[in-house]
Amino acid sequence: VQLVESGGDLVQPGESLTLSCTASGFTFSRYAMNWFRQVPGKEREFVATIGDPDGYINYRPSVKGRFVISRDNTRNMAFLQMNSLRPTDTAVYYCNARGPGAPSDGYWGQGTQVTVSS
Repeated sequence: VQLVESGGDLVQPGESLTLSCTASGFTFSRYAMNWFRQVPGKEREFVATIGDPDGYINYRPSVKGRFVISRDNTRNMAFLQMNSLRPTDTAVYYCNARGPGAPSDGYWGQGTQVTVSS
């Protein structure tokens, strides 16, 4: 099983960024895909989730209306489009997959750094 995030970058406040997560080694379409983030010294926190096949979507309140989670089951990929970025969005962002046969906390990627600073 492998999850590989990409797209992290240094951006200015108000700008947009899209993260990608490429999955392999499991039946992607049967798994809920999630994004978490972590700042040094703090616990990893939930950002967004997208289920399948019901398409259930949910966001943490601070990103609702600014971030959009999506998935492409034909390419085994999940995305997080982040708009109107704020300095408080600065973190390492992790892709996570939860579903049949996975550990209780799911499978994790290695993370990608997003820095929002002027």
